[in-house]
Amino acid sequence: MRAIIQKENKILRQIAKDVPVADITKAKIQNELADMREALNSQHDGVALAAPQIAISKRMFVVNPHVFTIIKVEGPQETAFINPKIIFMSKDRKGMEEGCLSVRPLYGKVKRASRVTVEAYNDRGEKFTMEGTGLLAQIFQHEIDHLDGILFIDKAKNVRELKLETNK
Repeated sequence: MRAIIQKENKILRQIAKDVPVADITKAKIQNELADMREALNSQHDGVALAAPQIAISKRMFVVNPHVFTIIKVEGPQETAFINPKIIFMSKDRKGMEEGCLSVRPLYGKVKRASRVTVEAYNDRGEKFTMEGTGLLAQIFQHEIDHLDGILFIDKAKNVRELKLETNK
């Protein structure tokens, strides 16, 4: 399994490269997406993971399917976002508590748009749009920041160390 890299790694500060659409369904990208999902699933508190977090400088992120249960969205949802772009962002901003699998064990409050629409390709190479509010809007903004070399601690207020209890 690929390790989740931490904030000191320079890859996290690079602008990730677009994935050629024709390559999305090829084995290399599919394997990288599988590696991302495996790394995300290894973290009990992970909601999403961007490719740079496992040292792949490509514009992709995955969302834990459990998120859609938390936010009570019915039916199948896209969990792979390739070459994502924010096409709408509400003007209203909310301060939201945030952490990051690559910035352990820091947490802080980040002002994020409360509603965001993203356009991306799924893991089948199909273009789609998805609107997110609350947690999903926060995930979209946090993960796209990763693809642009930005960490939440660059924007956060009241950053502090927080040790979470694990049920292990």
